[in-house]
Amino acid sequence: MPKRILEGVVVSDKMDKTIVVKVERRVQHPIYKKFIRRSKKYHAHDETNAFKGKVGERVRIRECRPISRTKTWEVFAETAKA
Repeated sequence: MPKRILEGVVVSDKMDKTIVVKVERRVQHPIYKKFIRRSKKYHAHDETNAFKGKVGERVRIRECRPISRTKTWEVFAETAKA
């Protein structure tokens, strides 16, 4: 089964080897049919601390095995800043 890849913005890098990534998606309201934004925060594993001091950067995260109670994602790549 392929691993899921999500793209989001780094919102916190205060932990060791962990960053918090906020991923936004657009969903259609069931009644009003207007598109609204929904966001969720994911804890992602950053083995080399490559994203220390990079709050606001766009990154890609990939699903992986559970590393801790909250971490089941790892940093996959950095994307161009939007």
